[in-house]
Amino acid sequence: MTGSLTSNLDVAQVVLYAFWIFFAGLIWYLRQEDRREGYPLEEDVSGRYNKSPWLFIPPKKTFVLPHGQGLKQVPDFKRDARSFPSRRVAPAPGYPSEPVGNPLLAGIGPGSWAERADKPDMTAHGDARIVPLRVAEGFSIVDGQVDPRGLPVQGFDGKTAGTVKDVWVDRSEHLIRYYEVSLGEGARTVLVPNNFVVYRTGRGNSRYLYVHAISAAQFADVPATARLELVTLLEEDKIAAYFGAGLLYADKSRQEPLL
Repeated sequence: MTGSLTSNLDVAQVVLYAFWIFFAGLIWYLRQEDRREGYPLEEDVSGRYNKSPWLFIPPKKTFVLPHGQGLKQVPDFKRDARSFPSRRVAPAPGYPSEPVGNPLLAGIGPGSWAERADKPDMTAHGDARIVPLRVAEGFSIVDGQVDPRGLPVQGFDGKTAGTVKDVWVDRSEHLIRYYEVSLGEGARTVLVPNNFVVYRTGRGNSRYLYVHAISAAQFADVPATARLELVTLLEEDKIAAYFGAGLLYADKSRQEPLL
């Protein structure tokens, strides 16, 4: 018979079996690769986990980090040892936690943040990627566009929190990432992520920046940066988490059902 290898086996069968073997191997490989971080999983209530995992856990792979930042091996089986000011709603598995104290700083729910590197993000040339416009050589506000510097910033309560001192630009993507807001004369400045800001026009055709996530008073607790003209990956996560938490926790009415 044409296409037959033996009386009981033909080419189509061989191709089909080879595909099955290949596909099973592909699934095994992918299931290993997606377990390089975050595994083994732990129980929701007790926190127990398998301390000697073997199934689907891949061998260590070494990554060379750019700009002389060294090597990174994964999986490293490091556990998240952070404690959060929160309490479980109920002891049974699957129930959520609610914040204790300032919910915008609790680090749970929409305010969760990851333990990223406490180093600034870098451009392909090894320079700090996100910096204030005042030190970003070659960058400026496009002619004809609104220059936000000097504009007031309002919270969701309609009160003024401060004034835009500068904008922080992404030198790789060529866009605004943060607004540096001065909270008053002699007070500190905070960074407000661009994604939480809306330009509005008030009385007398005056422009201002509106932030729906938090109130004017809550700007005072926005996580600070350690350096005046640099923001690290860890600080970026904490700042974004603060405003993200505000979408749910900034006002008690936001936590209630719509109906």
